[in-house]
Amino acid sequence: MLHIGEVLKPQGIRGEIKVKPFTDRAEDFKGLRRVYLDGEEFRILSVRIGEGAVFLGLKGVADRNAAELLRGRRVEILREEAPDPGEGRYYIADLLGSTVLFETGEELGVLIEIRQAGTDIYTVRAGEKEILFPARKGVIVGVSPAEKKLVVDRKNFEEVAVY
Repeated sequence: MLHIGEVLKPQGIRGEIKVKPFTDRAEDFKGLRRVYLDGEEFRILSVRIGEGAVFLGLKGVADRNAAELLRGRRVEILREEAPDPGEGRYYIADLLGSTVLFETGEELGVLIEIRQAGTDIYTVRAGEKEILFPARKGVIVGVSPAEKKLVVDRKNFEEVAVY
């Protein structure tokens, strides 16, 4: 499953929900036929985009009261139904658990978390400590989700890492 958003609140009186998208492009929701809210499957009846949010009409959610019960739930999709992220783009779920290496091949640790922000913040577990660094240009020099490897430039990494 891929976590692609969170239900913020009901929208209107006809059961529509307002979702905060965790995708780069909110338009990706338009290609979906179903979502899972905390594991419960819902067929998508309608999708609108606006105000930095996605508005979904779901089968079985007929009014505001039913939509209110969905507030705060995780919006997920099956991995195999996810749209292609595009060249040089990756899903967070595909990167988590990757071994983080310096360009010399020296192992730094394991990627355990990515916090989404203007510049994503990566957290690496190196033994007993955690190291945070921004995913800014020049720091990450190679990514291989298939091999579960992430390569960083030592000089640039050392300039921005928080130990």
